[in-house]
Amino acid sequence: MYRKQVRRRRAVLVVLVVISLVMISATFSEAESGPLHTLQRGVAAVLSPVEEGASRALKPVRDLVNWFDETFEARGENEDLHAENAELRAELTDAQEALGENEQLRGLHDLDKSLGRDPELAGYEPVTARVIARSPTLWFSSVQVDRGTSSGVEVNDAVVSPDGLVGRVSETIRGAAQVELITDPRSAVTAKVVPEGPSGVLEPQVGDPENLLLDFVEDDEEIVEGQTLVTAGWSTGKISSAYPPGLEIGRVTATELGEGESFLRIHVEPFTELRDLEYLQVLTGGPERPGLPQ
Repeated sequence: MYRKQVRRRRAVLVVLVVISLVMISATFSEAESGPLHTLQRGVAAVLSPVEEGASRALKPVRDLVNWFDETFEARGENEDLHAENAELRAELTDAQEALGENEQLRGLHDLDKSLGRDPELAGYEPVTARVIARSPTLWFSSVQVDRGTSSGVEVNDAVVSPDGLVGRVSETIRGAAQVELITDPRSAVTAKVVPEGPSGVLEPQVGDPENLLLDFVEDDEEIVEGQTLVTAGWSTGKISSAYPPGLEIGRVTATELGEGESFLRIHVEPFTELRDLEYLQVLTGGPERPGLPQ
């Protein structure tokens, strides 16, 4: 029974295919005024309103589908643009960091050459170091660098940047060292105003580490804004300054009367921007400095 139904369906399908082929051939060979073309136009005329109505009825559905397609496509393009923008921003950041590091390293190279020409710094061996940690306090009192005793760095070695004095080494281990900055509350640098100014001890002002003070200068000294302070680098033979002479520290920004109105207080702005240190140099070796605590 089942096989008869299958054969019957196949026979009907073959007949319909043959009829379709015959009608297609007849339509192509028939003139435009022939009965088949007339029938085709009649059917089209009857079904056209139905097709138009169906098209109008389905238009909101098509618009909704198109809206979803366009929305997802726009979202995909937006995500691609965001990813591309993030990649370009990362490349720009890397390029800017590389440029900044290159400028700092070039500055240290120039510093190497200037130190080599300074007779007062003869015998010192600069060791370039990178800052790997910073003081967690607001006073940016210390930094840690990636050079230690294995590179010849010792406690009390002076630390400089291309702009000027940074501080001194306060602790060392084999592969790292702690640097006490000149803005640390414990810092004290013997300094003098050049060319022919007074000497004194330069310390950070309490509550304002960006402002250094050279205190107890006699009020008959002529100090003007813009003059430079450098390390004095003194030694009595038994005790010594922790810093070699002639290292630039900062410039005078203001003077005022100090205690008893018989002394001047000189305000000094450091040349080095201590918040932004990335690379610096430790001045290792040099002449013996008696009396320095180890």
